[in-house]
Amino acid sequence: MAAFARSAPCWVDVQLPDLEAGKRFYGELFGWTFRAGDGPYADAFSGGKLVAALAAKQDGRMPTAWGIYFATDDIVESAARIREAGGQVITEPVRAGRAGALAQAADPGGAVFGLWQAGDREGFQKQNEPVSFCWTEVYTRQKDRVDAFYEKVFGFQGTELDASGAAGPGTAESGLDFLMWSPAGTEPGPETAVGGRSVITDAFPAEMPSYFLSYFAVQDCNSTAGHAVRLGGRISAPPFDIPHGRMAVLQDDQGAVFGVLQPPVSEKGAE
Repeated sequence: MAAFARSAPCWVDVQLPDLEAGKRFYGELFGWTFRAGDGPYADAFSGGKLVAALAAKQDGRMPTAWGIYFATDDIVESAARIREAGGQVITEPVRAGRAGALAQAADPGGAVFGLWQAGDREGFQKQNEPVSFCWTEVYTRQKDRVDAFYEKVFGFQGTELDASGAAGPGTAESGLDFLMWSPAGTEPGPETAVGGRSVITDAFPAEMPSYFLSYFAVQDCNSTAGHAVRLGGRISAPPFDIPHGRMAVLQDDQGAVFGVLQPPVSEKGAE
């Protein structure tokens, strides 16, 4: 049985100009460890469990960015569904040895994401715990097309949030435009959500492209943000409170953007 349900986020990696510098940054920030002699693709471990990977960019024109992958049990069928729904397949499905198969695609708004069909490697071995992946969301200017796209391709069911973070009507009135994604076959709502969709507003530069922002859970958001700066990174959005904890948006020392999320005390106490 696959460790990840179809369409669930199952893996993240980051494309970097300097792989060794990336190992130093994330090793210091998150305490991740890496195996010696990894070559151009370095697996990251936390407590001996796979949490992510760092890759050396093979083409300088590629963005320095974190990428998210969604699980599929039929990558060829998923690629076809992406085209039918108005998306673009950037990299056709290709085998990654015995580990599995991958493809790269873009939604109708241009946000890039990956597909992963597991072989020997399912994906994360640790998530929703400190210094591991906990959430992803797409930022877009074409919400109607994009909402329909992810519903058709992945079967996501959307739940609108109001300004308090509560599910239900009220999004437009509050000025918040955020949709949480729950997988097909589940009861839509915050308890089952695996990701979300936000809107790029006029407050951002017109040239800002659509993109996915992925988050890592941390025990102390403020401390992590400060540590990132000491390591040569930057703070894109200073720590602030949200209904589901305290978050910040950071850049590593090479410009790759990621989010960090500190769960509320009640959630941490329940772990």
